[in-house]
Amino acid sequence: MSNLTFAIIKPDAVKNNYTGKIYDHILSKKFEILSAKLIKMTKKQAEGFYEIHSDKPFFGELTSFMSSGKCMVLALKKNNAVSEWRNVIGATNPSEADEGTIRKLYANSLGENAVHGSDSDENAKKEIAFFFSDSELILNA
Repeated sequence: MSNLTFAIIKPDAVKNNYTGKIYDHILSKKFEILSAKLIKMTKKQAEGFYEIHSDKPFFGELTSFMSSGKCMVLALKKNNAVSEWRNVIGATNPSEADEGTIRKLYANSLGENAVHGSDSDENAKKEIAFFFSDSELILNA
């Protein structure tokens, strides 16, 4: 699984019409898109997805935001996918993100930071399985 990662283009970026620009960024960095779909998470889905953060003070705000509008979920493939994607998206706080990263280019704030990326191979596997069935992943095309 070390060559797979999970990404979300969050509601703020979709609303601001950055989906295509972020797709271009993904492809220019040589990621293969194995699956993608536009969804609108329910509050319950967002709470399930971010359950790992349920004891944090930002949990309610995060799950409300993630269920506030459409988002694009993606399964991505590349060597060292998790670390490569983390480098492409930049620091969680866009004011601390490196120039040219997705968050520096398209994020509004710490809370509305345009994209999500898995933080480990283990979480990538879980996060992909949360949104995609095996039949939705095009692994050998």
